[in-house]
Amino acid sequence: MTSRERKSLVVVALVVAVGALVALAGSQNGAEVGGIPVFALAASAAFVIQWIVYIPSYLNRTERFFDLTGSLTYIVVTIGVLVLSGATDARAWILAAMVVVWAVRLGSFLFRRVSRAGSDDRFDDLKTSWPRFLVTWTLQGLWVMLTAAAAWVAIAAESRPALDWLAWVGIALWVVGLTIEVVADNQKSSFKADPANEGRFIRTGLWSRSRHPNYFGEIVLWVGVAVVAAPAFVGWQWVAIISPVFVTLLLVRVSGIPMLEKKADKRWGGEPEYEEYKRTTPVLVPRP
Repeated sequence: MTSRERKSLVVVALVVAVGALVALAGSQNGAEVGGIPVFALAASAAFVIQWIVYIPSYLNRTERFFDLTGSLTYIVVTIGVLVLSGATDARAWILAAMVVVWAVRLGSFLFRRVSRAGSDDRFDDLKTSWPRFLVTWTLQGLWVMLTAAAAWVAIAAESRPALDWLAWVGIALWVVGLTIEVVADNQKSSFKADPANEGRFIRTGLWSRSRHPNYFGEIVLWVGVAVVAAPAFVGWQWVAIISPVFVTLLLVRVSGIPMLEKKADKRWGGEPEYEEYKRTTPVLVPRP
């Protein structure tokens, strides 16, 4: 085993530790099943599902089911939290619907995209090394858990405040964010499907207002989920507010925008049209 692979195993341990700490905090004042907090069960399931699918994926050296597994995890675990918590209040059902609708839409979109492409070049080097490939699946478990934390904690919470104006603000944010994300994704898919655009970058529609409008929509919708969920938080459950913060940091600083910007710079950097596009178009927040 190489030193890089040994470091990968350390990363796996650290990621699981972070997940365990968040699960411990978010489980306070929440529903339990057999003495085990529902949120802790949800957090564990988010990781275990990834590891189960990782095994055949590594053996077959394929990333084909990576995105689909992440999306299905959101759906299965969210429904599980709803059922195990015995939640019947409107807030819990609204939050569950928010997560499930988003996951169904994004999962089907990503699965169709990788099916058309045949592979995802992000995994070319990773899937040949079991520790490094394991890192990606474990990180996906943490991604699912932290992203859905606000919704899961609120659904499982003992506190059941009635819906107020803040909930409607959150729902409105979610609708706006999801709409932006769907429109941006569809615009880019249509652009890439046109043979006349081979080798070109998109700068029409929402992409003329932002270089990453789909990510802006993603951030806004998860802020909406957190706004709906927050009134149900008590004590340590406020750790779940990490949800929109995590999504923002992940997309803006880690694996979203930085990777795509680097890839675009490598492909079109130096071209006058591309440099002008970068100079006049905001990275994330759409220009009015």
